[in-house]
Amino acid sequence: MPPRPSLHSLLLMAASAAAASGDSGLLLAARRRLAATAAAGGHRIRLLHSFSPGRVPRRPEVVCCVRSAPDSRRSAPAPPRSRNVLSAKNYSTASEERLGKIIQKLKNEGINPKQWRLGNFQRMLCPQCNGGSSEELSLSVYIRKDGINATWNCFRSKCGWRGFVQADGVTNISQVKSGIESETDQEVEAKKAANKVYRKISEEDLNLEPLCDELVEYFATRMISAETLRRNKVMQRNWNNKISIAFTYRRDGALVGCKYRAVDKTFSQEANTEKIFYGLDGIKRAHDVIIVEGEIDKLSMDEAGYRNCVSVPDGAPPKVSSKIPDQEQDKKYSYLWNCKDYLDSASRIILATDNDRPGQALAEELARRLGKERCWRVNWPKKNDTDTCKDANEVLMFLGPQALRKVIEDAELYPIRGLFSFKQFFPEIDNYFLGIHGDELGIHTGWKSMDDLYKVTLVALHYSIFLCLLVKEHARKLLEKHIQKPFFNARYGGFAQRMTPDEFEAGKQWLNETFHLIRCEDDSLPSINWVLDLAKAAVLRHGVRGLVIDPYNELDHQRPSNQTETEYVSQILTKIKRFAQHHSCHVWFVAHPRQLHNWNGGPPNMYDISGSAHFINKCDNGIVIHRNRDPNAGPLDTVQVCVRKVRNKVVGQIGDAFLTYDRVTGEFKDAGKATTAPSAKAAKQSRKEAYKMPFQHAAEDGENSFGL
Repeated sequence: MPPRPSLHSLLLMAASAAAASGDSGLLLAARRRLAATAAAGGHRIRLLHSFSPGRVPRRPEVVCCVRSAPDSRRSAPAPPRSRNVLSAKNYSTASEERLGKIIQKLKNEGINPKQWRLGNFQRMLCPQCNGGSSEELSLSVYIRKDGINATWNCFRSKCGWRGFVQADGVTNISQVKSGIESETDQEVEAKKAANKVYRKISEEDLNLEPLCDELVEYFATRMISAETLRRNKVMQRNWNNKISIAFTYRRDGALVGCKYRAVDKTFSQEANTEKIFYGLDGIKRAHDVIIVEGEIDKLSMDEAGYRNCVSVPDGAPPKVSSKIPDQEQDKKYSYLWNCKDYLDSASRIILATDNDRPGQALAEELARRLGKERCWRVNWPKKNDTDTCKDANEVLMFLGPQALRKVIEDAELYPIRGLFSFKQFFPEIDNYFLGIHGDELGIHTGWKSMDDLYKVTLVALHYSIFLCLLVKEHARKLLEKHIQKPFFNARYGGFAQRMTPDEFEAGKQWLNETFHLIRCEDDSLPSINWVLDLAKAAVLRHGVRGLVIDPYNELDHQRPSNQTETEYVSQILTKIKRFAQHHSCHVWFVAHPRQLHNWNGGPPNMYDISGSAHFINKCDNGIVIHRNRDPNAGPLDTVQVCVRKVRNKVVGQIGDAFLTYDRVTGEFKDAGKATTAPSAKAAKQSRKEAYKMPFQHAAEDGENSFGL
């Protein structure tokens, strides 16, 4: 057995090792943070030493093993512990194996770049948002050099899809923006909803029984007959010696759910049953549907003769929600989606909810989901001199079934913000006709302000939609053209007699039946999406067949910074053309020319439109309206209509037409033989400008197109 080394010899050994390694910072004194532990024979000795503050240590800890007495000679420093290090070949093989796993997992998420590069960031199209309308390469993907994991992030503010995968671990995906889910999450939610199993119930299982005489008498006090109760299969349930009214929810006659109403007006429903409308079978293939807030209101409508009425199962919310959730998350209004097939066939939906704040909130929530363009609302009448009826049952009780029928007959269109009829502006038009101009300002134009100049869009039934002037100015110009008499006894009317009050009243009715207004009431300018959305509502609600957007440069152009004006104009025109084709609506798009240099007084061509050559490339018909301002070129009241592009030869052909402007009525009339034609020089110059333009024609052409 070897002799036990003394503490002195151990310290000398450590000092000699430190000297050999050049470590002058080793402190051997205990008071200077030297801790030395010595053990016998084969025990280990751990020396904790500190270094001078100016030096970087080679290793934070020195470990040496002493199995025998050290040699008195200076010994070499202890070698470091060996580590398991892969060879270059083995390392490359392991990385390739991990990379294969990473690639497969990324492909499962829809990430598939053209090249797989380790240790580099790669940009590509996001599979969740597809880069938006501009198809931006917004997804950044990074794979570690060793292939252990990969991360990705979409930097579009409206997407924010991100996540990471591990070669030997799980995939973690998160979504930055609330309300936006990855495609995989949506598929999972849809699959859950489709595979959800509802509880099957029957009248026997629920112990339902016919109504007792007391409950029939109770309904009689609310003006609901026993026949109506039998037709709607209203029953009762005896639970803990308490009788409750049972409203049975049925689809195709089969019991789907049941809602109970106790004497103390407390409500309960059967759990784990599908939510549907009460009275759903009554609206099957119905074109008009009435929606009320409660089951008794539905029975009241039935009593008044309206079998096409349903009631919501869950009552009204306290207020309108800030936004509409996705269908899978819209649990409160799941009955709408469960009964979607019944509602799709309805062309008119009358919302007869309660006359209180929750009832109005329910009407708004329903209209937002069903489409305001096909929704109507009712105005509840007064039940006495001071109070207004709250719901359908109060109208039935206080005023009778005839009054309830009148409420439905007098239902009005559900208001759409920005969409109006001329009837709503009749007081303003009347004052204008009577010479009460109000607070008009502006010395030259007579309009209140230039801001109001471009805040009205006019939708014309069978004709067009205009975007420009004040409502009363629109009314004046349209009435003068329709009646062919001046609106005022003003100088522009000359000696012509102004329209009579009877003609004015008849003209107002013509305006209201023919035109509809889209008006931007906010301080901001309308965007093209805003105009097309309201035009779509006008098509669905009023059957309009034409849209005029005038002028283009007064729209709110929200062009991204990374998009050129040419690309932006092409995108706008594509939206307009798609709208025209989908809704069988002709669109006139008015665009002004840019500032012309070296102008010779002739009409501009279509390529002079400010913004992009796409204006003529994408339109179906291109027309230039030019007014002569040179007395030597012809009469100043002559207007030259230059047809510069006609895609469909059936519609017309390229050429010029000359009209005269009637200042009294605002009409354009055929110049005819009485009008002096433009000079030969002006006509030749016009034809020369027309034939200089290159035209692009499509192989096919649709009836519903748009022109400039």
